[in-house]
Amino acid sequence: MSATAQATPERQAVPGGQAAAGIIPAVVPTVPAELPEVAERTLASGLRVLVVRRATVPLVELRLRIPFAGAGDEHRARAELLSETLLTGTAERDRLELASAVQSLGGALSAGVDADRLAVVGSALATRTVDLLEILAEVLTGATYPGSELAGERDRLVEEVTIANSQPSVIAREALLNRLFGDHPYGRDIPLPASLRAVTDSDVRDLHSRRVSPAGAILTLVGDVDPDATLDAVARILDGWTGAASAPTPPAPRPVPGPVVIVDRPGAVQTNIRLAGVALDRGDPLYAAQRLASIAFGGYFSSRLVSNIREDKGYTYSPRSSVDHLLGGSRFTVAADVATDVTAPALLEILYELGKIAVLPIGVDELAAAARYGAGTLALSTATAAGLASTLSSLAAFGIGVEYLRDHPIALDSVGIDEVQAAAAQIMAPSRLVTVLVGDAAKIRPAVAGLSEVAPAVTA
Repeated sequence: MSATAQATPERQAVPGGQAAAGIIPAVVPTVPAELPEVAERTLASGLRVLVVRRATVPLVELRLRIPFAGAGDEHRARAELLSETLLTGTAERDRLELASAVQSLGGALSAGVDADRLAVVGSALATRTVDLLEILAEVLTGATYPGSELAGERDRLVEEVTIANSQPSVIAREALLNRLFGDHPYGRDIPLPASLRAVTDSDVRDLHSRRVSPAGAILTLVGDVDPDATLDAVARILDGWTGAASAPTPPAPRPVPGPVVIVDRPGAVQTNIRLAGVALDRGDPLYAAQRLASIAFGGYFSSRLVSNIREDKGYTYSPRSSVDHLLGGSRFTVAADVATDVTAPALLEILYELGKIAVLPIGVDELAAAARYGAGTLALSTATAAGLASTLSSLAAFGIGVEYLRDHPIALDSVGIDEVQAAAAQIMAPSRLVTVLVGDAAKIRPAVAGLSEVAPAVTA
């Protein structure tokens, strides 16, 4: 025993969870969350509205989620420019006037887009909720997309995307998405510069008229507001926002595992390792078990992956795994960035840990720690009005109600060892995953080929 260890007092739990000097209190069972009361209404236009009163601070948080899936780089480029210029002018106000109006409410308003949805995110003093809704309605029904504003944003985005596409982490993400999804809307995250350059202001106006629709959209408001009065205000203020429903996101294709794909970056000093495959959706009976398997494998600092290739081997700084849920399907991803000369050893250890968790039972203490972490992160994500609004908006898109905030931590606590292994076998077995490496092919291919079949290298 080291001198440091000898000088450290023994740390034990004491009855009742009371802490004394040098003693760690016992971990108490998860307490079911007190659910917020959600007032809900679906308008004739198809807009679904959720309102929660949370009076802890005098603010209101707004989240609007509009279905926006579309295939092809042309749609991707137009959608990106639409989100960047949605707030640059209306028939009543220009960009500066809109920004000043929002600022006068003590809040903010912004827009963003991904493969599933167009999102408008806002906040204001709760006493100015009606004013925030009126500005939102003005933008949704009267955005003009001035040509000069769009030209400036287009030039900026082209420059940003060009720079981003030279970054190893972006190259790795785009290569992995293409390997997983091909021509599906999920097959690329950012548009190509050439596609952005081709977008005109009339293209964006046309996209707005076709796709910025209340049918299937979800508006979530959380704050110090009266729910019934807020629902009435939304119905009145957004009465003029109409439009047809968009086609739903198509199901994502199931990737076919095959040879390792190497994206060649000659001279690269590190390799970006990415593995991914299909994950279980939130409605699957093993969903909670899958979450615990992912957490235990690589979802937090005490995970197996971190302990192995960071703490023990020193191959990388922040290896990780995650499960991402999209409307067209869910995916499990493993990521690690390592020095070129340890690419094959790091990949071997990742495959070893994946195989181990897929075929061997998880430890009791390991399972309990993962469950506590999973419940804790959910609690933290809803601790603020902003976090609760975002969480409820996301859950609603999948048809999941507020009960999830209570039921999921309980489900995590009730998951058994056999269930974790069953979930891991379905999503983490190496034979079920695709592998993409971004690095110097000449240096990493020979050693990697000793572990797995390797496809001909592609250029970055």
